[in-house]
Amino acid sequence: MAAHPSDTGPSGGPAAAPASDPGTPNGNPVVGSNGGPSGGPNGGPSGGPSGGPNGGPSGGPSGGPVVGFDLDMTLIDSRPGIHACYRALSAETGVPIDADLAVTRLGPPLEQELAHWFPAERVQAMADRYRELYPAYAIEPALVLPGAREAVAAVQELGGRAVVVTAKHEPNAKLHLAHLGIYPDAVIGWLWAEAKAEALRAHGARVYVGDHTGDVRGARAAEALSVAVPTGPCAADELRAAGADVILADLTRFPAWLRRYASDDGHHRHRADLA
Repeated sequence: MAAHPSDTGPSGGPAAAPASDPGTPNGNPVVGSNGGPSGGPNGGPSGGPSGGPNGGPSGGPSGGPVVGFDLDMTLIDSRPGIHACYRALSAETGVPIDADLAVTRLGPPLEQELAHWFPAERVQAMADRYRELYPAYAIEPALVLPGAREAVAAVQELGGRAVVVTAKHEPNAKLHLAHLGIYPDAVIGWLWAEAKAEALRAHGARVYVGDHTGDVRGARAAEALSVAVPTGPCAADELRAAGADVILADLTRFPAWLRRYASDDGHHRHRADLA
């Protein structure tokens, strides 16, 4: 099997869970979860690529914005399950893996992390095995980040399309979204940093939302507006220095920003610094 980018996606280190909301990052409340198939807003199949030129918020089924979203630490907190998956791989192989450390380095391709623990000739086989273990260990513990469902819905309510572009193994990304009741119009996996521009361009996305400097680089490579949320490993200052156009404290701020962006057909970049 060919090497794929990380099954983990951009993320930060393990955060202490607040007593009132176990397992949530930074003390933020978590929206409840519902199951359901991946796809459109009603669980239907995803649509084809579309989008308007010149950075305007067009291209959805009713001429609304096409917006790309990263997955890990942008829409979901996948750290608890990734931690469990590394522990399972360690137990199965007998090779010590510091799962606490590994989840502080999420973002680059999975094979890069596994190279810290396995000899080079075993890395690809271990990556394949990790991806096989992932559905059993990593889906159930994942959490919805605050405002994630509402952000995706805000795009669709404007007649636009929400497209998830992630470094994660695509089948596992779809399992996460279905389990947590997040229904984008398309899901594209196995793309990291500048490579995300391929999918963003194909779907006509003129906005890309992410938590990592790699997401900022992907947006810039696609000539899309970079909207950054410091809910992962990268602080607001780091995201700003990387070239983010807009910084929001989290996705709860996104619907209001999107309405402003859409109200003038995207001619203004609506810079914001709410972090």
